[in-house]
Amino acid sequence: MKAGDTSLEPPQSVINAPTKSRILVVDDHPAFRFGLRELISDMAMAEVCGEAEDAATALAAFRELKPDLVLLDISLPGRDGIELTKMMKAEAPRTPILIVSMHDEAFYGLRALRAGACGYLRKDDSLDQLEDAIEHALRQDYYLSPRLKRHLIQQFLQNNGQPQESYTLQGLSDREMEVFHWLGKGLGTRQIADRLGLSVKTIETHRAHIKTKLSLESAEDMVKLAREWKLLGEKPANRMAAGRN
Repeated sequence: MKAGDTSLEPPQSVINAPTKSRILVVDDHPAFRFGLRELISDMAMAEVCGEAEDAATALAAFRELKPDLVLLDISLPGRDGIELTKMMKAEAPRTPILIVSMHDEAFYGLRALRAGACGYLRKDDSLDQLEDAIEHALRQDYYLSPRLKRHLIQQFLQNNGQPQESYTLQGLSDREMEVFHWLGKGLGTRQIADRLGLSVKTIETHRAHIKTKLSLESAEDMVKLAREWKLLGEKPANRMAAGRN
């Protein structure tokens, strides 16, 4: 530094420090977001750049922050994670989105991939799996949990490589599955319409299609099945929320 020059130059180590990948965390459970922050803070090449607890806030943060990766739950106030994935990928096709959900991958795994996600994990998967998935996603690579791989292979073999056409939950469209999800949460038609920003008539149409596809005799049977599915498919997931031990 020349005499009289009061400018400060950053240390060489700071100049050469690698840029960390910026991750947006979207989940409506504060404890789980905390667990993700703790996990990511231990990663040398990544950091949390923002958080969101609902679909509208997530989309606004996505547009403002332009993250390198989005960790996204499915069950969110407003639009669900599948619809949100489609919207984000439409705006930024090269931004990887990794779904981390309590839902069984047998119901949502393939839907998430078709929507544009680069991977799908359950919240009760190990922390090592999640860290591995994040590293894959940041490399623009796909990550499938062992369970999802087995499920996709079995589905492929059972259908001789053809798309599944049977009237099971897999036969529901993404929007019908979203309505089914909120039925399982105990919401009525008008409440679902308000939450999804759709008309009551549109929700009634989706309900009718669901009832037909699932070969159910009444609306009561449909609601009962949706609630049973929620109880079976959503189990408490505390491993990630607890952070590393």
